[in-house]
Amino acid sequence: MRFLANDNFLAPSIKVLRETGIEIKSITENMPGISDKEVIQVAQKEKLIISTFHNPPAVIFFRFKETTPAFAGNL
Repeated sequence: MRFLANDNFLAPSIKVLRETGIEIKSITENMPGISDKEVIQVAQKEKLIISTFHNPPAVIFFRFKETTPAFAGNL
């Protein structure tokens, strides 16, 4: 898995993840100040999972082409 750290994902966390071998690209390092829409576009283009800090935390979206939301429960 490859990750994309959003602007609010702090550098010390990125460093620790990289030290453990996790591939993580940083918006702050490479494209500071881009919009959320642009972050999503980068993630889609480069097939990255977005890592971010928000309140409330821990939101994971599953998207499957040509299926219904009930499909994810049948995996």
